[in-house]
Amino acid sequence: MNLPNSITMSRIFFVPLFIWILSNSYPFRSPHGEKEIAASLLFILASITDGVDGYLARKRGQITTIGMLLDPLADKLMITAAFIALVQFNPQVMKAWIAVLVIGREFLVSGLRSIASTEGFTIEASDLGKLKTVIQIVSVVAVILARRWYAWRFGWFILPVYWTAIAAIYFMVLVSITSAVDYFAAFWRQIEHASVERRARASFVLSRRKKDLPAAKADVI
Repeated sequence: MNLPNSITMSRIFFVPLFIWILSNSYPFRSPHGEKEIAASLLFILASITDGVDGYLARKRGQITTIGMLLDPLADKLMITAAFIALVQFNPQVMKAWIAVLVIGREFLVSGLRSIASTEGFTIEASDLGKLKTVIQIVSVVAVILARRWYAWRFGWFILPVYWTAIAAIYFMVLVSITSAVDYFAAFWRQIEHASVERRARASFVLSRRKKDLPAAKADVI
């Protein structure tokens, strides 16, 4: 297994570790928030590997079929695990309907890409999709930290951790819905374009057959 695929696999292995840290069975607890810090750092590290494996695969020319399968699988597992775990970990901020909406959006986009692949075209990641990924990382980390801290004070500066988590979550919901609509619109345009091309090819073949028909009859006579 090459280096990019190994990095992708490490992101999959991070999933059970991340869930364990957020669970009640995690043994290393303290009033200073080491549990929240550990979970946040692990999720940030996993998110960084998401960009590193793709960069290395392109730079080294090591884009493989297994890598193309594992990379989106690792992304979906990490996001799904994070949002489901956070519903239990910090239910005051992460509501169940938000987790369902975000996970449903991920399955929708994956389904559209699968259908597009069978139809012979691809749907490129949009800027909204990339923004959604960044906001998801920020929101997950903020929700984790908001369970322990309401605000951080740095001298005269106050960082409202709780309200940052609330703002990040609902902004992420808005971006997720908008990007899903954008993906669907791009998918529909491609489907319409492919349908027009198929009808044009069918019409061309039919017209050629009609032109060749009299010649064929003349040969028979």
